[in-house]
Amino acid sequence: MSLDENISSPAQAGAHVPPSRPDDQVRDGSLHAQGHAVRNDWTREEIATLFDLPFDDLVFQAATVHRANHKAGQVQLSTLLSIKTGGCPEDCGYCNQSAGAKSGLKAEKLLDVRTVLQTAAQAKDRGSSRFCMGAAWRNPKDRDMPAIIEMVQGVRQMGMETCMTLGMLTKEQSEMLADAGLDYYNHNIDTSPEHYEKVITTRTFGDRLETLENVRNSGINVCSGGIVGMGETREDRVGFVHALATLPRHPESVPVNALVPVKGTVLGDMLADTPLAKIDDIEFVRTIAVARITMPASMVRLSAGRESMSESTQALCFLAGANSIFTGDKLLTTGNAGDDADETLFAKLGLVPMAAEQRDDALEAAE
Repeated sequence: MSLDENISSPAQAGAHVPPSRPDDQVRDGSLHAQGHAVRNDWTREEIATLFDLPFDDLVFQAATVHRANHKAGQVQLSTLLSIKTGGCPEDCGYCNQSAGAKSGLKAEKLLDVRTVLQTAAQAKDRGSSRFCMGAAWRNPKDRDMPAIIEMVQGVRQMGMETCMTLGMLTKEQSEMLADAGLDYYNHNIDTSPEHYEKVITTRTFGDRLETLENVRNSGINVCSGGIVGMGETREDRVGFVHALATLPRHPESVPVNALVPVKGTVLGDMLADTPLAKIDDIEFVRTIAVARITMPASMVRLSAGRESMSESTQALCFLAGANSIFTGDKLLTTGNAGDDADETLFAKLGLVPMAAEQRDDALEAAE
């Protein structure tokens, strides 16, 4: 049965799901999980209702949707490399790579292609099937594109999935990356449209959407998510999910990050030693679950912040529909859980790495 042929549910018909039980509907998944056709017409009220569900009901529905669209117990292993660190002219309040941050991070030049490809090969040897490359730019310069293209082509030749995040892209740059065979382009919306200007002032929410449109129109898969724990409200988290779930086509990849407060950044200093410095674990899992229900075919990626999460919290995230993690002990510039910790956790939970062909099957199902 294709996604378009699935049975409709009350939510698909536009009805509002009550935040309280009945148990017979919630437990059998009929409120949201039965049918789970891809929708792009979610209302904020519907998404708020999901967030308000009793926790076990929400996770049950998310797990049901997940199993209907993805293979249970399989998690994609991804590796992230900073190919150009620091010196970014943007003023993102969470980022220690901003030129205005006082984190002590020094700006570096773009890595040479050989170094990037060697790192990708090592990542593949450790089990990663996806290699992500990030550059601290507002937007790439034309002079940098030949090296970027060579990186994409080289990683693809290894049989790995490729993803890049280089800042804002023009239509022409998007087309160049598409011609090189780039699988995904990451450009996070970060937070809700209403909270956005409290985090970033050097670009607008609309600028983000314009790049996403350029990427989509070029034929590259979209990777877009955001960060929670930046002092936003539940209403902002509703708005964040709503903005993604009502795009003309859902992002094929939705990373959900927990803020890693870094000293010397605006948010790191503002939220230090306050209750807002770390999002509540249950609220984080709720965000994962709601993303899974509203975007059933997307890869929901448990991204930054895992190093401070307990094994139990991570297990709940996987149960709620997260099916990708970053491996290694470092993301772009911040810490990560590490391969040994991940292997131990996978063994405890009975999880296995997703093979490349299973990843491709999931992508085809979303198309």
